[in-house]
Amino acid sequence: MYNYPKWKMVLIGALAAVGIFFSVPNFLSKENQAKLPEWWKPMTLGLDLQGGSALLLQVDLDQVVNDQLSAVMDATRLSLREKSVRYTGLTVKNGVLSVKITKDGQVSKAMDLIRKIDKGNLFVSSNDDVVTAVFTEQALIKMKAQAVDQSIEIVRRRIDQLGTREPSIMRQGSDRIQVQLPGVENPNEVKKLLGKTAKMTFHLVDEDTSVDDARRGKISADSMVVPGSDDASAAYYVVKRKSIVGGEHLSDARGDFSGMESVVSFRFNSHGAKRFGIATRENVGKRLAIVLDGKVITAPEIKSAITGGSGIITGNFTPQSANELALMLRSGALPAPLEVVEERIVGPGLGTDSIESGKKSCLIGTAFVLAFVLATYGLFGLFADIALVLNLFILIGLMSMLGATLTLPGIAGIALTMGMAVDANILIYERMREEQKAEKSVLETVKAGFSNASSAIFDSNLTSFFAGMILIWLGNGPVRGFGVTTCLGLATSVFTAVYVTKVLILLWIKMFKPKKLDV
Repeated sequence: MYNYPKWKMVLIGALAAVGIFFSVPNFLSKENQAKLPEWWKPMTLGLDLQGGSALLLQVDLDQVVNDQLSAVMDATRLSLREKSVRYTGLTVKNGVLSVKITKDGQVSKAMDLIRKIDKGNLFVSSNDDVVTAVFTEQALIKMKAQAVDQSIEIVRRRIDQLGTREPSIMRQGSDRIQVQLPGVENPNEVKKLLGKTAKMTFHLVDEDTSVDDARRGKISADSMVVPGSDDASAAYYVVKRKSIVGGEHLSDARGDFSGMESVVSFRFNSHGAKRFGIATRENVGKRLAIVLDGKVITAPEIKSAITGGSGIITGNFTPQSANELALMLRSGALPAPLEVVEERIVGPGLGTDSIESGKKSCLIGTAFVLAFVLATYGLFGLFADIALVLNLFILIGLMSMLGATLTLPGIAGIALTMGMAVDANILIYERMREEQKAEKSVLETVKAGFSNASSAIFDSNLTSFFAGMILIWLGNGPVRGFGVTTCLGLATSVFTAVYVTKVLILLWIKMFKPKKLDV
């Protein structure tokens, strides 16, 4: 017999067995699938196959720019005061910071101070005694791109913590995020979570200024008026503008109970714990306002220094609202509000129709291929058919192992793979026919057929593989799904057509010792 190493045969058989083993869950009922361990699960079906919800979110990039300019405004206020530059009317509106310099000869000095706040990113100009500053075009592009990327990551964290299986979250255009939630027929809970930025800060309450005085303009530049939430004890609060610590320093947050009351327990990281401990130690007896998304949710009195880096937030929470707030705080604050601009719900009935149509197309296409190869090459066509069916099982098993999501274009990729899979066998068999004309022995014919056809097989599949990789790299959604299925199908096709078929033919030769190949 042609000296083919036994360890290779064993390895090929083992790989095929593993592929079949991991494909089995896909052919079981849903009741039986639910009983399987987590590592042995079927492929996850995409939105177009099992139904679910699709949301299109828009990031408020104007708010991002205004927030960044507000930070520049605070720095401008401090800088002008330190350098004794007299000013009035320091405001941010529609992406423009403006300030009126009230003392002659200080306009140039003010412009230089503002430029230094965010060097290279601000364009500062003046019109008489009014100085204006805007972000440069390059800074805006970078800022907006970072805001969308950060929003995508935080949206992903929030949805993952909900336990939604295999969500698809991707950028669409310059300021939109597409979220697909397979199996979620009511996205209201998700919309509620994504509709809140969850930006939390801790501020000292300005005890020296009443709300009425603040409304009449009798308020320090270091303070601001903040509305209370629906559950807060007051409608408005006057708090210090500068926060003592922010939600970005939180390391954990959990819904909890304090007695019979639902609360949110939180823990700071080391830096946040240090700042929080110093602030509470120096301000015992004063009130501390916890501001969430621009509203005070509670303003308790600091009774003692909190040095352990942890505490609780009260505010008439229900267990559900406490858990929701904790989830959002753990995920991080969105850099800007998200608006749901489109909502689609795909019924599971449509998905069922797609699956049935996909199954029929794959089965009909595979049946035609099997019949053609069997009619053309006889017994060797049977070997190719066995390899083709095995290829289907291994491909499904591989996608299940990798946790790939099967979409309708993915089914099209499987159907295409089944059609292309026999190309390698045809190349090998035609080469064997040519070698047999040279009156070579059976083993020499088989060896020459496989070795001489292999280079063409690998080259042709490699170019197709590169095309599939480009689809994965540059595409998204259905295009990427088609690319993934195609690339995996090419890999399994080469394995079954070249290696599995060779083992089958060699085993047949060993058993029946034919004098001539009927190929």
